[in-house]
Amino acid sequence: MSETATVKVLGISGSLRKSSHNSAALHAAGELMPEGMTLASAEISDFPLYHDDIRLKGYPPPLQRFRAEIAAADAILFATPEFNWSIPGVLKNAIDWASRPPDQPFSGKPYAIIGAATGILGTARAQFHLRQICTSVDMIPVVKPEVFITFAAAKFDAEGRLVDQATRDLLAQLMTNLRDWTLRLRRSKT
Repeated sequence: MSETATVKVLGISGSLRKSSHNSAALHAAGELMPEGMTLASAEISDFPLYHDDIRLKGYPPPLQRFRAEIAAADAILFATPEFNWSIPGVLKNAIDWASRPPDQPFSGKPYAIIGAATGILGTARAQFHLRQICTSVDMIPVVKPEVFITFAAAKFDAEGRLVDQATRDLLAQLMTNLRDWTLRLRRSKT
C-alpha cells in the first residue's frame, strides 16, 4: 500500500481501569490491523466533567489535545465496556466535550466499535447506545462484523493479551473493513 493510503485510527477506550479488557482489545486491534493502518490511543482520564460555561471560556488543554487527535485521525475505533446497559460516563463525557462547536471533529469520520465484558452479551446494549450517539455527531459506521467480546476474562491471558482465536479473527476482519471503508470514503471525496 502506498504512503498516501495510510489510515490513521484513533482508539478511544471507555475504560479507565489499568487492566481493562477494553483497552487490551484496543491493543489487540493494533496488532491485528492490516497493512496501511496505524493506531494511536487517546487519553480521556484527565477530562473534567462537561460544563458548557467552561467550554465557552475555551476548551481546557486536555480537550484541545483530544479534539486535535480526532481531527488528525482518519477513523475512530471505540472500545466500550457496558455499565447499566449503556456506555460508561467517562466515554459519554469525552464525546460530549469533543462534539461541541466550533469545528466538531467527529463529523464525517468513519468509526467502528468493539467491546469486552465478562457476561454473555459482551457490550451489545452499550454498543447500540454508542451507535445512536455516533449518529447524532455525524459519524459513518462500519457495522460488520460486530465484535462483542463475551466472557472476556477467559479470552485474555494474565498479561492482557487477546488469546481467543475466533475473537482475534473477528477483530482482524473489522480492522480490515474499517481500513477499506475509510479509503472508500476518502476516494469519494476526491
